[in-house]
Amino acid sequence: MIGESVLDVVRAPGRAPVERPGGSAVNVAVALARLGRPVRLATSYGDDPAGALVAAHLRAAGVAPAGSPLVLGATSRAEAVIGADGGASYTFEMGWALPSGLDADLDLEGDGAVHVVHVTSQAPLLAPGAADTFALVERLRGAGATITYDINLRPAITGTGPDVADAVLRMAALADVVKASDEDLLALWPDRFVGESATALLALDGGPVAVVVTHGGEGASWHACSGADWSTGGVHAPPVDVADTIGAGDTFAAALVDHLWPLLGPGGRERICALAPDDWAAALAYAARAAAVTVGRVGADPPTREDLDALEIR
Repeated sequence: MIGESVLDVVRAPGRAPVERPGGSAVNVAVALARLGRPVRLATSYGDDPAGALVAAHLRAAGVAPAGSPLVLGATSRAEAVIGADGGASYTFEMGWALPSGLDADLDLEGDGAVHVVHVTSQAPLLAPGAADTFALVERLRGAGATITYDINLRPAITGTGPDVADAVLRMAALADVVKASDEDLLALWPDRFVGESATALLALDGGPVAVVVTHGGEGASWHACSGADWSTGGVHAPPVDVADTIGAGDTFAAALVDHLWPLLGPGGRERICALAPDDWAAALAYAARAAAVTVGRVGADPPTREDLDALEIR
């Protein structure tokens, strides 16, 4: 897992501000660890109280560090203001760099080799860490890891100009599976329909064999290689009483990786490409159920495997 750590300060109507560890990569790492997968996170934060809070949160979830994350002068910060509909708007103070000593923690061969690399949000976009992120992903892809990429754009930090779109396309071209929200795609390419942008991502030379798009409360869709052909389709979002939407997309991404996990690793690209439409529908329905649990809770509080099993029983 590669991406930023952030201290979220959540301000909701009628409640005192709450500080929570967050950031897209932290949320995905915790969600995937709660589903029982082994996770190492290459992230960065400061040697400060906020960084200590992030580190304790990751330890409690069983997420192991990859390298030493204490490379920023101060931990990144996001203020999330929750509206009446549960949606969140953000302001940010961000920094990003890869952790130090990362090479010593990476096993590119043998039983401990990296199975899947999930890249998210600011990692390929924010200097000074973006260039190092691209170099690392290229190495890990060459070693046989499956690459998944969640665009998870934050225009308030990066803007949405041609340079940002070019960096997104460059990372997408290294990925086997790309996940984006419809809002991400519209912000990057406002003159195109969402489906057109997903198709353009699939057309990247050597790029993804599947693009999954989330549509908020409307559900999610896939656009994917299917043997010698292509398939597209979608699933509805489960009904849920919304507490807030913080971490919903990150939970969806983690659950999608969890569902695909047996296919990932060396040769994973071909196995993903062999999935039939029913397989994609099952994968997206599973990820949507996991995200619905998070939406029903305050903050980025993703479900455990037991939580999801209990939903299945009902």
